[in-house]
Amino acid sequence: MEEQIKTMPVVALRGLTILPKMVMHFDITRPRSMAAVEKAMIGDQRIFLVTQKHHEVVEPELDDLYQVGTIAVVKQMVKLPKHVVRVLVEGMERGELLCFDSEEPALIAQVGSMDKEDEDLDSLTKEAMLRIVKDKLDEYGQVNAKFSQDVLPGLKVIPSLEELLDQIAIQLPWDYTVRQGVLESNSLEARYEVILRTLMSEMEIYRIKKDFQEKVRADIDQNQKEYILREQMKVIRQELGEDSSMSDADEYQKKLGLLKADKETKDKLRKEIERFRGMPAGSQEANVLRTYIETLLELPWKKTSKDNDDLKHAQQILNADHYGLDKVKERILEYLAVRTLTKKGTSPIICLVGPPGTGKTSIARSVARALNKKYVRISLGGVRDEAEIRGHRKTYVGAMPGRIVEGLRQAGVSNPLMLLDEIDKVSSDYKGDTSSALLEVLDSEQNVKFRDHYVEQPIDLSQVLFIATANTTQTIPGPLLDRMELIEVNSYTENEKFHIAKDYLVGKQLERNGLSREEVSFSDRALEKIIHNYTREAGVRNLERRIGDICRKAAREFLENKRKSIKITEINLEKYLGKEKVTFEDANEEDQVGVVRGLAWTSVGGDTLQIEVNVMPGKGNLLMTGQLGDVMKESAQTALTFVRSICPDYQVPNDYFEKHDLHIHIPEGAVPKDGPSAGITMATAMVSAVTGRKVFAKLAMTGEITLRGRVLPIGGLKEKILAARMAHIEKVLVPEKNRPDMAELSREITKGLEIVYVKDMSQVLSQALAS
Repeated sequence: MEEQIKTMPVVALRGLTILPKMVMHFDITRPRSMAAVEKAMIGDQRIFLVTQKHHEVVEPELDDLYQVGTIAVVKQMVKLPKHVVRVLVEGMERGELLCFDSEEPALIAQVGSMDKEDEDLDSLTKEAMLRIVKDKLDEYGQVNAKFSQDVLPGLKVIPSLEELLDQIAIQLPWDYTVRQGVLESNSLEARYEVILRTLMSEMEIYRIKKDFQEKVRADIDQNQKEYILREQMKVIRQELGEDSSMSDADEYQKKLGLLKADKETKDKLRKEIERFRGMPAGSQEANVLRTYIETLLELPWKKTSKDNDDLKHAQQILNADHYGLDKVKERILEYLAVRTLTKKGTSPIICLVGPPGTGKTSIARSVARALNKKYVRISLGGVRDEAEIRGHRKTYVGAMPGRIVEGLRQAGVSNPLMLLDEIDKVSSDYKGDTSSALLEVLDSEQNVKFRDHYVEQPIDLSQVLFIATANTTQTIPGPLLDRMELIEVNSYTENEKFHIAKDYLVGKQLERNGLSREEVSFSDRALEKIIHNYTREAGVRNLERRIGDICRKAAREFLENKRKSIKITEINLEKYLGKEKVTFEDANEEDQVGVVRGLAWTSVGGDTLQIEVNVMPGKGNLLMTGQLGDVMKESAQTALTFVRSICPDYQVPNDYFEKHDLHIHIPEGAVPKDGPSAGITMATAMVSAVTGRKVFAKLAMTGEITLRGRVLPIGGLKEKILAARMAHIEKVLVPEKNRPDMAELSREITKGLEIVYVKDMSQVLSQALAS
């Protein structure tokens, strides 16, 4: 190979190789390269372009450059801002760098031109090589769609093998090292081998890449794509120094370190957090686990509030909020005293039982205020799904913890006061027995490790002060009732209602309606009349409503008539509340045959029942009217049997009941009546009707009867005694076994009443029948 040596400027290229017949723009910034281009433009515009072996070298020496480069012609030179020169060149022929010739600002070198090696390939060989290359180009186009559309059509029409190889090297976006290999291949056969090898290598790479992408696409769903994108964004932010926010898992880990809980709970949480960390973000399972972890982190495992141990403070709060209710206040103060002495101890489960409107719920709120406890109210009325108490399994869609755990999370401490309102209203169905689920909650031996289905970790409920409320214990299952300490919140007397209205309700309603005590005042006689003639209840709920009615009408008067003050008296009470709504049936004026006054308990307090018995000719039938329940019907049958057994003592003929019918009637026939406390009343009325002896008008009685005439104890005694007082009864017959209950009643309730204790029907009849 003969060489023609020329001296010309040299530009060292970084990451770029120019081939013969190739036209290309490139930018230069190095002063020596700029000087070389300028020197070429002054001369014959020829310049030698050679590629650096390592593009990071700033001032390349001879050893830093490839030996083979391209002699090119500078077509255009444009100076750009910031000391950048853009050059348009066209490659002419290969050249070999021999040595540097000058130390001028421009790099000058001795370059030898490279003649082509003589080819001894015949035309058939060239044609075969041409076809092979074109076939490989077709295969390359199948894996590279862009190449197939843009470049392949132009290459396939080239008839010459030499020109085709040159154009492939120029037009395909290959790395500069591949082009350098083509440039250094001076023979046609050598260039053919380099290009064919590169084509086959590129095709294999494209196939592997395509197969890999298809496999990945088949395995990755939308959530996994989002996870990958988020991870890429995270890496990008880290590289940019913008990743200031921690991941959710890291945040949970930080909260776990601050959580006050036992080791078992922390280990469980740590395991769940690690599971969450490895899950694709946004997946359904990740969302379920996120909710579960957040719930456990929010629970107050060992976080408690400090109770107020001041007995005097607690007593002041309870007295300020409620009038009367001495038993309830006494029990709460006992609990506080024991807590103060022991500094520990399981909290009692107290159940307040009483009619509606007697203040059971507000008592619990006052106790929480007195003890400085967090207050949580859980309404159990109508709850029939066991999961409401124990929670759902967290694997279910929409799973959540039970109401007890949710109450703890709401309170934020593990020792709140938790009110279980209307515990007698829970019900059961196919979804589970709710009352049985409450057994574990209210059993002080079991609730140390209460297990909620959602939380799956034992929760200590022993420090929770549970207070339940109920209207009656009859609908509460025995096992559940056994776990609670019952405190009766009985009906209020009229005197208690008066004090409650005067000290609490009037001020509350005046404030609620934007009034003051100077603007609207109530006389004592007005309040007494509201209680006696406009409400009939065990509690004070309707009493508060009536006071509210008056306050609203008074507020309207203030605005319309510009009144300065309004005084509510018994005289103008009808103006605000209308006619009297409630009347009480007084005792009979005179003694009568077959008419006896009984005492009954209702959901709104006590009441009197006038039982009437008539005897008529017949066949010995017993007729009962007045909507009597099954229990009262059985009591009537028992009373009749007893009366028939004692008739000889009253000179009644033996065949009397075969020739006469008895009709028992209780007035107000539209009102259903039932209960086990009218037995002695019906028996007395039957004896009076059969014997013709009158019953004292000012007498009332309560008690159940047996076949042998024994008198059994009854319940609701306070309400019944109050009803007797309202009806102006003078003497009340009470079962002997109820004597302890009578001892608990205040003098205010029994004042003016003669209480007679009876053991059997002989004593009842001797007290009830006139001689």
